[in-house]
Amino acid sequence: MGETTVTKPEGLEAALPETVAADSGHGPLRRLRTPRRPRFWFEILLIAVSYWTYSLVRNAVPEQRTEALHNADWIWQVEHHLGIAVEESVNHAVNSVHWLIVGMNYYYATLHFIVTLGVLVWLYRRHPGRYAATRLVLFATTAVALVGYYLYPLAPPRLMNGGDFIDTVMVHQTWGSMASGDLKHMSNQYAAMPSMHIGWSLWCGLTIAALATVPWVRVLGLLYPALTLVVIVATANHFWLDAVGGMLCLAFGFTVARLWYGRQPYALPRTVPTRGPRASRAEAKRPGAGRPGAGRAEAGRAAARRPEAGRAAAGTSGRGVPDRSRGVPDRSQGVRDKSPGWSGRP
Repeated sequence: MGETTVTKPEGLEAALPETVAADSGHGPLRRLRTPRRPRFWFEILLIAVSYWTYSLVRNAVPEQRTEALHNADWIWQVEHHLGIAVEESVNHAVNSVHWLIVGMNYYYATLHFIVTLGVLVWLYRRHPGRYAATRLVLFATTAVALVGYYLYPLAPPRLMNGGDFIDTVMVHQTWGSMASGDLKHMSNQYAAMPSMHIGWSLWCGLTIAALATVPWVRVLGLLYPALTLVVIVATANHFWLDAVGGMLCLAFGFTVARLWYGRQPYALPRTVPTRGPRASRAEAKRPGAGRPGAGRAEAGRAAARRPEAGRAAAGTSGRGVPDRSRGVPDRSQGVRDKSPGWSGRP
């Protein structure tokens, strides 16, 4: 008798070590860089603490009034040189339409927070696999903006010396601007560069345009930062170049997310595997899940069925014996088959 050769069913070797390799190959850093399902309580706490920290740091930057006004004059001269110094004309034109400028005042005061939080909630519910990476873009954008506030204090157009800009919140007695009216003592008035109204609104617009499935929603996403740009200029809260600063900060945020996750946030999978108590309970309900090696045995049985299917398709059993159910003759039993190719002789 010859030596018996034992062959492993095709696919069994690849099926078994998959989970082992996945578990053993994950280090602490790799786990941090792997998208996972966000936890609601953690996200609420993180957003609250982050915004509180942002406000604290932003308002702790010393109000360097002299330098801020000097920088505003320089920005205004540069825009004149570039031929884009039309903020004053836009400010006066919109201010002449009462309902329009009042609406823009409230737009400036509210949508900056409402839309941003709304997009975060939408990502959390519909795109959990992309949530953490997209949130990192927003956080990195805001963090680098704080550096800009410290290094480059800038007065908004409405506070310029010798300028003819109108502080629309003061004139129309509307609430909302943290740098006007009774709220001006709660916020750093010389933190205009970069504009986070543009940074955050462009983050919202790009996220909606990239991930929304309804065409008109995508269009609204792209219109939102464009309209925000008009609002910040019409209310005399920012120069055009402040918006450019906000765009550069957003580009930095996307770069950080790309380096950390290896891909841009919108290219990551939409969903991630469920982890935690629910997944554990679902796994425990599977037949044989409590037996040692049950998962490995199930994988082995699944892989072992593959060669049986191939042999059945060829019309033979597992040991080379003709399969009578396929009409293949078995001479030992004297069975005749009327199928084409059979001679009819035993």
